[in-house]
Amino acid sequence: MTKFISKRLVQMIILFAIFLTILFFLLEAQPGDLSQQYIGNPDIPPEEKARLAARLGLDQPLWGRYTSYMKNFFTGNMGVALSQYPTSVSSLILAALPRTIVLFLSATVLAYYLGFVTGKVLAWRRGKATEYLLTLGGVGLYTIFYPWFALLMIWFFGFTVAGWVGFTVFPINKFIDAPEWTGSPFTTNEVFMRMILVATLALFVASVITLVARKRLELPQAIRVRNWSFLAAVIFPFVYFWISPMRKYAGDIFHHTILPVGTLTLVAFAGIMLLTRSSMLETLREDYILTARAKGLPEKAIRDRHAARNALLPVVTSLVLALAFVIGGGIITETVFSWPGIGLLLFQAVLLEDIPLAMGTLSIIAVLALLGHLIADIIYVYLDPRIRYQ
Repeated sequence: MTKFISKRLVQMIILFAIFLTILFFLLEAQPGDLSQQYIGNPDIPPEEKARLAARLGLDQPLWGRYTSYMKNFFTGNMGVALSQYPTSVSSLILAALPRTIVLFLSATVLAYYLGFVTGKVLAWRRGKATEYLLTLGGVGLYTIFYPWFALLMIWFFGFTVAGWVGFTVFPINKFIDAPEWTGSPFTTNEVFMRMILVATLALFVASVITLVARKRLELPQAIRVRNWSFLAAVIFPFVYFWISPMRKYAGDIFHHTILPVGTLTLVAFAGIMLLTRSSMLETLREDYILTARAKGLPEKAIRDRHAARNALLPVVTSLVLALAFVIGGGIITETVFSWPGIGLLLFQAVLLEDIPLAMGTLSIIAVLALLGHLIADIIYVYLDPRIRYQ
């Protein structure tokens, strides 16, 4: 496995360099750039135009700009955002990236967990009324036009439900409510990073406890330990921030997160539920399922240990393929909900023809997609014992 991971990392670096090269020349091929707004201005003296062009590196030939960019990028220098001069691209990405990762990771984990469990049960109880209702609802959500659905969610929860109950149930946009932070001793990034740290530590401890339980306990006991551990990991951050001086500010961020995460989860959940149901129905026709039944194994064991585990493989594949598209969909989500993440940053960079910022954000998306493929390959080994990498 170590040899395989090393080879994949080398392949990923080469592929990433090719991606950067193609991306650079594609963006350079588009007409105009931000500098034309200033260099083309007749009110600016020619010597100032020349100095500005030299400062932005626009006086170099194309090949010179390419070699300089690649060298700077791989030494950690992504350049300066032309639209937010003199802020560096890396500092803008570092501020936006955690918000995007939390938004999409939360929605993806929730969608895949709920979709897999629901699809598994639907296939097992085929022919019931609930199967028809959930399948019909799933097809509707899977084929829905996402921007319209996001606006519908904003209208329903932001205005209709608020009119019924007399107060705002969910904020309709933004990352925080600015008046709530007036005089705050903490910055938004401090609170948000603390939230990520606490949640990550809780999940890490739960994972360690689960692994130890799987090695030392019988399967039914290990499953109970796993369920209680992850339940405690979900509850712990709420308890921590309830007694923390950051409670008010962490609650504000969490409140603003619910609606975009819920909207993304609903759309992604439908596709996973339908895929799992289809995969489970195919798996249930296999000979080894008939053999397991002939051996007298409990129905729950056949469903969870034999059928669902094999049905999970195409679901994991879809997760990997979805990673690249989920960030693309993130541009829509973050724009509709005014969520200050990578998607909104990329959208603004493209609108303002800010090539360094656009390249930086697209590069981060490429890195996330490559890492997602690597993680999926590793997960395959644990899901299917027949798979071995040399």
